[in-house]
Amino acid sequence: MTTEQELQSLFDTLDGDQDGKVSINDLFLSPGLSAIITSETNTSSPQELLVQYDSDKDGSITFEELKEAVEKASNLN
Repeated sequence: MTTEQELQSLFDTLDGDQDGKVSINDLFLSPGLSAIITSETNTSSPQELLVQYDSDKDGSITFEELKEAVEKASNLN
């Protein structure tokens, strides 16, 4: 399980260009961190994460979308 602070830190690390969004490219550039994200969200791949939780369909995940995914998977303390 992850705390919100740990999740924010992970998100900030993945958000290489610091635009507030993690794109599919960001996820593939960090396979280890991507594996943590898919584990915490109970998804099988970055693509599945985007399909299920990219609520505004812009091709990337915001922190709030990621937080919602982790909360739905019951992995956020």
